Amino acid sequence: MGYYIGIDGGGTKTEYALFDAEKNIITDVKGPGSNHENLEGSFDEAAKYIWDGITSLLKEAGKSLDDVDYTLMGLAGIDHQFQHDEMYSRLEKYGLKNFSIYNDGFIVVKAGSLTGAAIGYNCGTGTCCNSIDNDGKMLQLAGLGDFSGDVGNGHWIATTAYRLIYDDLYLGLEKTALTQLIFKKRGYNSSEEFLASVSLLDSDDSEGYIRDLIDAFFEAAELGDKPVLDTVEYMAERGSALIAAHVNRLNFEGECIEVVLSGSIHTKLPSKIYTDLLKQKTAQRTDRRFNFIVLDKPPVTGCVNWILQEYV
Repeated sequence: MGYYIGIDGGGTKTEYALFDAEKNIITDVKGPGSNHENLEGSFDEAAKYIWDGITSLLKEAGKSLDDVDYTLMGLAGIDHQFQHDEMYSRLEKYGLKNFSIYNDGFIVVKAGSLTGAAIGYNCGTGTCCNSIDNDGKMLQLAGLGDFSGDVGNGHWIATTAYRLIYDDLYLGLEKTALTQLIFKKRGYNSSEEFLASVSLLDSDDSEGYIRDLIDAFFEAAELGDKPVLDTVEYMAERGSALIAAHVNRLNFEGECIEVVLSGSIHTKLPSKIYTDLLKQKTAQRTDRRFNFIVLDKPPVTGCVNWILQEYV
């Protein structure tokens, strides 16, 4: 009986899963983020984390690497061929065989698509938009932060929310419901307390503060707050441009093009105002029809789907 390893490597955590030939998860473990761009040791440190994760997974399952027919991983930070080659060579030196590496955005397509050919739009820790068309051609857009104009991810929303409050309190620009909402959530009593809270973004409480800023952002949108709604419209505008670019550059057959929405902003913190705008603006950019699918399973399942489709 064959076994397969799937790896979903993100900026904050990495998931390792051992599958059987029926796509059942036998064992799964989690480890630290494996994006080499976030690690002081770059590719060397990332490769060690990944190898340690594979070793831990196999030990937990009572298996050896000889029991594994194929390994496929989607890793954040693998955006260009040279990054792929650097990571591949290091994992080869550890002894890994029969494996493939892709950007993590591509396994989202394989995890959520019903046809195997789709566009995946991910807004989680970061932003990326990846697709695989009916000819097997792959395209990645976004993923370079400010350099590719990435918006809509958690860090971007939190930073934007903080700036809108700052503009309200200190520059006297547009009033925003965000100010009252975040003051209530965090128990602030003065603008100085809010200003000092920027240090939390680099502290052990950063995740909690970012979550509060994001929650307040979408609450303000539901209240009809103009500065926030303007921002939401920009998020949808940028997202629709990414999706339409894939449609224009690749070959998608059939009546409907699947768009898989993944990442915490699309799955854990969904805003109907935002997703409705994204759908409307995407429809305005092309005459094709779309089927938007919110990913409801772990992205790592895309690894085993891909392995069984193409590698065994």
